[in-house]
Amino acid sequence: MNRYSPLVNLEEKIIAAIRRIPHGRVSTYGAIAVVAGAPRRARLVGTVLKHAPASLKLPWYRVINAQGRSSFPMGSDTYRAQLERLRREGVKAVEGRIDLKRFGWPENCELDELLWKFDATD
Repeated sequence: MNRYSPLVNLEEKIIAAIRRIPHGRVSTYGAIAVVAGAPRRARLVGTVLKHAPASLKLPWYRVINAQGRSSFPMGSDTYRAQLERLRREGVKAVEGRIDLKRFGWPENCELDELLWKFDATD
């Protein structure tokens, strides 16, 4: 793949968006896609995370699904590690679910608002 292809640029934007998730907050795959300028590409966010080298030291554990849950199989080592890392940052999960209104990033912003907001210059 050409290093300067649109997909590589989008992957870099996704990685940059993931890096922006603050300590003690979580974001959904869909919200990261929107922040990266790629609405409706939540699965691509998952693919980028899956293939990102560990050397990038991304806060992968701060990315959860739209239901406020880990996307890893319940009870798996990765599932437990994700919830434990989030707990250490002060993010509380109740029965495996994280309150996106309380801990979600971008703060106080619903995904619909991110997707459908209009630019003031329109």
